[in-house]
Amino acid sequence: MKLFDYTRTSRASDAVDLVAGHPGGAFIGGGTELTNLMKDGVLAPDLVVDVGRLDLSDIGVSKDRLHIGATARMRDVADHPVVRERFPVVSEALLASASPQIRNRATIGGNLMQRTRCWYYRDPGSACNKREPGSGCPALDGQNRWHAIHGGSDHCIAVHPSDLAVSLTALDATVVTLGPDGRRSIPIGDLYRLPGSTPDEETTLRHGELITGVDVPRSRLAAGSRYLKLRDRASFEFAVVSVAAALTRERGTVGDVRLAFGGIAPRPWRSPEAEDALRGRPLTRATIAAAGRALVDGARPREHNAFKVELVQRALADVLEELGGLK
Repeated sequence: MKLFDYTRTSRASDAVDLVAGHPGGAFIGGGTELTNLMKDGVLAPDLVVDVGRLDLSDIGVSKDRLHIGATARMRDVADHPVVRERFPVVSEALLASASPQIRNRATIGGNLMQRTRCWYYRDPGSACNKREPGSGCPALDGQNRWHAIHGGSDHCIAVHPSDLAVSLTALDATVVTLGPDGRRSIPIGDLYRLPGSTPDEETTLRHGELITGVDVPRSRLAAGSRYLKLRDRASFEFAVVSVAAALTRERGTVGDVRLAFGGIAPRPWRSPEAEDALRGRPLTRATIAAAGRALVDGARPREHNAFKVELVQRALADVLEELGGLK
């Protein structure tokens, strides 16, 4: 591991100034992500600014929204009674995200800023356009079982790992930040970039911009939500595919609906086409199947991940059948 400077601050504005003033600066919260990347030689910041003690751990519920502070622990958010009752997709995503030990330590902001679990990215001995732009993407023709079937490019097909980000995408959450130019509110759909020709640019955050919290609209849609994660083993593992679904029903038909998916794209993947196949229609197995077909239309599977095309449709059907009382 490369030598680095470490400092801790209790003021968000000081943390922002410190990182913004160092091209190689980085924030650290719970430490469950950055420290591993540093140990593996994937990242080598010259300054690490600890934001774990910032006063940003609040979990507040008002009439129209849920606010989650960026340094709130995953465990505390998942177990919060209002989150469990009124935002079940968020609680379920967090509980599926990690082992209890990691949930006790990891922060909400850090979870949203996770880096991909692509083994080529995590291996400094391999080429990777995310880690070293222009070096290539071995996953295109290599081991790509975990990789994207939507949204990838000729430069990268890695998938985004955050279960929480998928659930928040289904609820149209807003990410609140503080940066060198002040505060911003970013719709979560605008936070993550597709790789295109610059896969090393994963988010729309500027250098030194710190996530300070997340706002989630409080609605019937949020209350009628579920999260399903399919993984290779029942213990702690990242998603092969995952589904976050939120919907309302009016007189036997689907009213509003949001669908977001993990494990199939470089960012949490919304499917307006699948939503349109359900909206205004009865929630039946036939309409659910039509939504699944719309979801995978245009998918570009690779040699080892073609199974995801069927698997994600089955996962979607499982969640929607549960929400519709069909099982």
